[in-house]
Amino acid sequence: MANIAIDSAAQDLLFREAHSAHRFTDEPVSDEAVQAIYDLIKYAPTSMNMQALRVVLVRSDDARERLVRQMIDTNKEKTAGAPLVAIVAADLDFHEELPRLFPHFPQAKDIFFAQRDDRVPHAVSSATLQLGYFILGVRAAGLGAGPMAGFDVDGVNKEFFGDGKHHAVCVMVIGTPAEDAYYPRLPRLEYDEVFTTV
Repeated sequence: MANIAIDSAAQDLLFREAHSAHRFTDEPVSDEAVQAIYDLIKYAPTSMNMQALRVVLVRSDDARERLVRQMIDTNKEKTAGAPLVAIVAADLDFHEELPRLFPHFPQAKDIFFAQRDDRVPHAVSSATLQLGYFILGVRAAGLGAGPMAGFDVDGVNKEFFGDGKHHAVCVMVIGTPAEDAYYPRLPRLEYDEVFTTV
């Protein structure tokens, strides 16, 4: 497409040919690969630069077993077998970093976000926006991403965020896609079903 700045191969990698991955090879995903992904996705826009995204990389057998118990049945096998699993969460105390991240208005921390109930929706929406970038970053690294919402949120929060300062948003399996990694592409809405002009 003439109006898209990146070349067709990049468009395919990130969007048109990309699917949520369900099966992976045994090839590990290194910490260096995750760092490279983060170095791309850390520039995601967030309200007031709050950067509420927090990610737990589930690498130990014990942590993996604890997480699998919180997944719905259809997500247990892929969670157990993926090379890497990430718990994507929102930091509900993101405001503590605002004087550093939003230095031209450091008092925003106390003016807008002193109360936890005021912080929760902002934390979750910003972390969810960053999650979208995380998925694209995984794809840009040539890996497959399988984001899942099918888990016991309260159970994951209790198991992995016992301090009550974080809220799980998504569990994502990551790895090199296997040959049978993808289900057939499901339909998408057309442009005029989504966009209106006023």
